[in-house]
Amino acid sequence: MEDQEKRAWVVEIAPHTAEMFARCAALLRPPPGMTLSQWADTYRMLSPENSAAPGRWHTENAPYQREIMDAIGDPHIRKVVIMSAAQIGKTAMLMNMLGFYMHYYPAPVLVMQPTLEMGQTFSKDFLAPMIRDTPVLARLVDTKSRYSGNTILKKNFPGGHVTIIGANSPASLASRPIKVLLCDEVDRYPESAGTEGDPLLLAQKRQTTFWDKKTVIVSTPTIKGHSRIETEFAETTREEWTVPCPGCGHYQPLTWGGVKFDKDDLTKPILYECERCGETFGEYEWKKQGQLGRFRAENPGAEARGFHLNTLASNFCGWHEVVEKFLLARELQKQGDPEKMKTWVNTELGETWEEPGDRVDDADLINRREIYGAEVPDDVLVLTAGVDVQADRFEVEVVGWGVGKESWGIRYQKILGDTLENQVWADLDAFLQTRFHKRDGTALPIAACCIDSGYRSNQVYSFTVDKFDRYVFAIKGKGGQGVPYIRNPSKDNRVSTPLFTIGVDAGKDFVYQRLRVVVKGANYCHFPLDDGTGYDETYFKGLASEMKITRFQKGKMTVAWVLRDKGYKRNEPLDLRNYATAALEIYNPPLQKPEPGTEQRARRVGRRVLNRGV
Repeated sequence: MEDQEKRAWVVEIAPHTAEMFARCAALLRPPPGMTLSQWADTYRMLSPENSAAPGRWHTENAPYQREIMDAIGDPHIRKVVIMSAAQIGKTAMLMNMLGFYMHYYPAPVLVMQPTLEMGQTFSKDFLAPMIRDTPVLARLVDTKSRYSGNTILKKNFPGGHVTIIGANSPASLASRPIKVLLCDEVDRYPESAGTEGDPLLLAQKRQTTFWDKKTVIVSTPTIKGHSRIETEFAETTREEWTVPCPGCGHYQPLTWGGVKFDKDDLTKPILYECERCGETFGEYEWKKQGQLGRFRAENPGAEARGFHLNTLASNFCGWHEVVEKFLLARELQKQGDPEKMKTWVNTELGETWEEPGDRVDDADLINRREIYGAEVPDDVLVLTAGVDVQADRFEVEVVGWGVGKESWGIRYQKILGDTLENQVWADLDAFLQTRFHKRDGTALPIAACCIDSGYRSNQVYSFTVDKFDRYVFAIKGKGGQGVPYIRNPSKDNRVSTPLFTIGVDAGKDFVYQRLRVVVKGANYCHFPLDDGTGYDETYFKGLASEMKITRFQKGKMTVAWVLRDKGYKRNEPLDLRNYATAALEIYNPPLQKPEPGTEQRARRVGRRVLNRGV
């Protein structure tokens, strides 16, 4: 080609080339900087199915949402945790997140709901209406063509997809790479997805191929110590929404303790008291300050962002409604039903519920001690004992019983010695044959005794095998709710001694019910102030060492006895009172005022009980 022709060709083609490069550059140019909240204010449309005010989204209607959403949209933040009350617009924020990653920052997104059914509801009631009513999303998702691959649980769009799964479905957690993970209501997840393990951990493993992954974990909390969201939130910045006082300008979170109301007249204004100046202002004045609100971090150095919100800050729920729910929950709690209060704490305050536990106060029991004036008070009819076996000692409690199972602690004794040696067993035998005296000189023997065979089992069996006529029994404890307190004995052991199985949890229920009785008489528990009886502060700390709590395991409520103080594990006094009580139930004497022949009749009744099944 001649030079002149070449020059003509270049002149002719150059404009087309420039235009082509300009168009390519436009396609490759990164989008303008936009936060998630800016995206929502620009593009998001609220649907009539799930909004009281359908139409354009405005973040300023709930200003606390802005920083949360912008943290979710920030590519430099890998994890965001939201522990919140129920009515703070959480679902709306999550929908904005999905719209943002579909339209502005496309990526494969996984949404995990507690169950597959809840996932379908989430898609039908929230995701599908948002896509339909938000034009920039409607253009991305083909919901009409049968060949688009879009279903209720999966929405495809250029550059990614939104897939919705249930935490209860192992199949839905099968390996599939995802960049953005949204875990909703994690406290309602099962402990394990089938046999595969923790669904939250399984889902997070699917993000390993993305260096710029994003994880958002959201939930209202449940039981303290058993709440996933509580655990996740603890590892974050732990940020609380604060607003300035309308009077002095001091920034503070809105907490339940600051709410002031007349429980007898809710027509009066509900006020909130500033923690600094002490002035009170109404709901409107405080919520107006939300435009100046900001989050305050308790742990600012943490890598993950964490946000906590309660209903008092919400623009979607009034304080009057919160107070009404509280008063109802409190009334039901007084009647013995704490479930409403538990729900109120979780869903209104956005806080975990701490099970109060079935417990007694050792300080109250110490103050109960009294001077008997004799080894055995006059009203005692029968003595029983419980024995705990340790490597280097026995611990024994002797308990006196009267009418209505009123009880008196008589002696708490430690018998020291190597329990593999014969001598200490001889010392125990001698102690169990001791007689204890009333003021008038009446001597009472230990009528029945239970020895725990959980430790040194063979030695316990050998010791008790020839003492059946003395009502000295080997026992073994079995925990768990629903286990009967006393079962008929078996002889399924090396020496065929009668062995009773004791439902120790049921026994602790009996013991603690009686310890809470405060009026002397039936079921009341007395303790001696006399020196040398063994009822010192250590004893009472051990007697009150456990509490009964409610737990949720694999979605089911269970009840368990646990140590109140994990650093104090000496619960022998509680066990021994349990064993002495079991001895009374096995012996089964008629606890009535003494009459001629009472002791002989009691032993005949006891023998009939023992002979069952032996």
